[in-house]
Amino acid sequence: MAAPLLHTRLPGDAAASSSAVKTLGESRTGISNMRALENDFFSSPPRKTVRFGGTVTEVLLKYKKGETNDFELLKNQLLDPDIKRLPWLNRSQTVVEEYLAFLANLVSAQTVFLRPCLSMIASHFVPPRVIIKEGDVDVSDSDDEDDNLPANFGTCHRALQIIARYVPSTPWFLMPILVEKFPFVRKSERTLECYVHNLLRISVYFPTLRHEILELIIEKLLKLDVNASRQDIEDAEETATQTCGGTDSTEGLFNMDEDEETEHETKAGPERLDQMVHPVAECLDILMSLVLSYMKDVCYVDGQVDNGKTKDLYRDLINIFDKLLLSTHASCHVQFFMFYLCSFKLGFAEAFLEHLWKKLQDPSNPAIIRQAAGNYIGSFLARAKFIPLITVRSCLDLLVNWLHIYLNNQDSGTKAFCDVALHGPFYSACQAVFYTFVFRHKQLLSGNLKEGLRYLQSLNFERIVMSQLNPLKICLPSVVNFFAAITNKYQLVFCYTIIERNNRQMLPVIRSTAGGDSVQTCTNPLDTFFPFDPCVLKRSKKFIDPIYQVWEDMSAEELQEFKKPMRKEIVEDEDDDFLKGEVPQNDTVIGITPSSFDAHFRSPSSSVGSPPVLYMQPSPF
Repeated sequence: MAAPLLHTRLPGDAAASSSAVKTLGESRTGISNMRALENDFFSSPPRKTVRFGGTVTEVLLKYKKGETNDFELLKNQLLDPDIKRLPWLNRSQTVVEEYLAFLANLVSAQTVFLRPCLSMIASHFVPPRVIIKEGDVDVSDSDDEDDNLPANFGTCHRALQIIARYVPSTPWFLMPILVEKFPFVRKSERTLECYVHNLLRISVYFPTLRHEILELIIEKLLKLDVNASRQDIEDAEETATQTCGGTDSTEGLFNMDEDEETEHETKAGPERLDQMVHPVAECLDILMSLVLSYMKDVCYVDGQVDNGKTKDLYRDLINIFDKLLLSTHASCHVQFFMFYLCSFKLGFAEAFLEHLWKKLQDPSNPAIIRQAAGNYIGSFLARAKFIPLITVRSCLDLLVNWLHIYLNNQDSGTKAFCDVALHGPFYSACQAVFYTFVFRHKQLLSGNLKEGLRYLQSLNFERIVMSQLNPLKICLPSVVNFFAAITNKYQLVFCYTIIERNNRQMLPVIRSTAGGDSVQTCTNPLDTFFPFDPCVLKRSKKFIDPIYQVWEDMSAEELQEFKKPMRKEIVEDEDDDFLKGEVPQNDTVIGITPSSFDAHFRSPSSSVGSPPVLYMQPSPF
């Protein structure tokens, strides 16, 4: 005959059964404690229906006498999805402690319960959903903003560590569950933020999982990144600015109390300065700032960079970079985690450049990977304010020497003609050199101008530009035009004749569309992008801006001056404060700990991007 359904309080039952398991063969500390705990159980909501014979107290008494059948039924309730969703975290501290002890004894006695317990704990890494219904219709579905949420997360992490103490293989079983439980990338920002925060906390006390956790997080961030282009984000921000804060239209949509709404808007005013209008960008910004804060917390100990911890984190991230980032085209922001990490110490920046350099020059790598490495080298050298001039010169020497060797091997070959498919890595390296030169030429020429000019002349740009491979035809026009203007001014190489010839050879491409034929010209045959173009995420910019070299538009006088070649006897002042600045101290970078959910940052004015497409004709002299 089936056992009757009895109404009782399961979390209390589970906690009480924990006591029985934990103290089997041992004496209880006292009947009064048992009664107090039993009263606590029955005063804690909610009521749940479970399936076993007798009350919880009777089951425990039978268990202590050696009758285990009913207790086994009680344990099996953990496999019931309804049981796993019980709000045990919001019970009294005594019940929570008893429940944690019960979990520990359960998984140590029978490891078949390990996966269900881990899955149950991981399910609490996101805010619970609050659903308001009117009849059978859901009128609201939002995250629960419970003030106890951080404390509940802490209890879940305690539970994982307690279980791991009894079952050392817990991390091995946990990682697939964390992957499975990761929220869909279109979930709310709060849900994703909480889950990523908890993953990062797990990586601290389960260091063997750190590489897999970081890879999982960055993979999800990359999905967000490729769905929010820089142009889309900027357009959304511009539209919101033109409509005078049109994003406030939904503020307080479900707030029925006018006083609460007014108070909420007053508090939210400064915070909205850091909010992105583009919904995907907003989510990406929150998660990126969380990851960058985590990196700073890991690498800094008492305000100083810990070389050992930073080196371990670098190894994890460089492997993830190779696997996910280097092969992804046109990601806008996720790659800044490497930029930020390299700013902690010059040695890591040099290691990153050396790693990219090996990728570029290795012919066994696919051409697309080698070209991407060239893009990263040029963008990193141009944008990283923390890289000193001596490192820039060393990288230019390596790149230019490799270009000359490449030309030596092509001079007598049958492939010595302009073709991206054949010479993609060569053109990528050329563009890296041109791009770095445009951004760094003032530094290269500062101080002793004659010595700087002598160094630039030793690079022999003329041979590269005049070669049959014709890199000026392939590289981006914006980079080519500024390179031509600067080298013309200092009489390093004269590019305009080649540029004009290339323009005459550029035939327009006619494409038929539904609206009629359209004429298009391919201005980026190398399919180039600069991975460290300005970050437009407002929170993340707070980490990047102090170490980032922005592009400053040239004044009309400077543009006019570039049209005139410089006379050798004239020495002009090439000083530029923002280029000659000291390497920024890292203590000026605002950081948050992984537990600082509500930290917000005020974004400075946005920086200007890459040099605009501008073709400057030289004036006769």
